[in-house]
Amino acid sequence: MPDLMGVINVTPDSFSDGGLYLDPGAAVARGRELVAAGAAILDVGGESTRPGADPVDVAVERERVVPVIERLRGSGARISVDTSKAEVAAAALAAGAEIVNDVTALRAAPEIAGLCADAGATLILMHMRGNPRTMQDDPVYGDVVADVKSFLAERIERAVAGGVPEERVWIDPGIGFGKTLDHNLELLRR
Repeated sequence: MPDLMGVINVTPDSFSDGGLYLDPGAAVARGRELVAAGAAILDVGGESTRPGADPVDVAVERERVVPVIERLRGSGARISVDTSKAEVAAAALAAGAEIVNDVTALRAAPEIAGLCADAGATLILMHMRGNPRTMQDDPVYGDVVADVKSFLAERIERAVAGGVPEERVWIDPGIGFGKTLDHNLELLRR
C-alpha cells in the first residue's frame, strides 16, 4: 500500500476545509489526527491553491507553516511543505520538512531544486496551467495526457539539473488544477 498523505491547510480560504486549521494549535491537532488515521506524510500549506485564490506574502506564508511543521516534527509522519516560494521552502526545510510540494513545478522559484538537493529532500512537481487565479479560465488541451506527460518530463529534467536525484522527484498530474471534469477523468482513465 502506498504512503497516505494528509493535507493540512493553514489558510483562511482553503478549498477543502474552509479555514478550519488556520490556528497553529488546530493545525497541529489535525496533523496528529491524520497520523493516527494512517497518514505517513503530512502536507502543510500556508497559501490557498483553490481556483481564484489570491497570492499570499512570503512572510505571512512562512508564519503560517513553520510553527506547525516544528510542532509536527517527530509525529511519526514525514512532513511536506506545500509552497512555490524559495524562502518558505528554505524555512520549512530548516524546521523539519523533508518534502517540498511545488504546485508550479519550479516555474515560480527554480532555486527550490537546489534547496531540496542540499537538504536531501524529496521534491513534488505538479502540473497546472497558469496559477490558482487563472487556472480554470477555459483550460484547453490537444491531448491532456500527452500534454501533462510532456510538461512533467521537462520539469523532471529541470529538477535533476538542479541537483535533485531522479528517485527523489515525485510527480502530480494536477487533478483539478487547470483542467475540466473531462480532462480529470481522462487523466485518471489513462
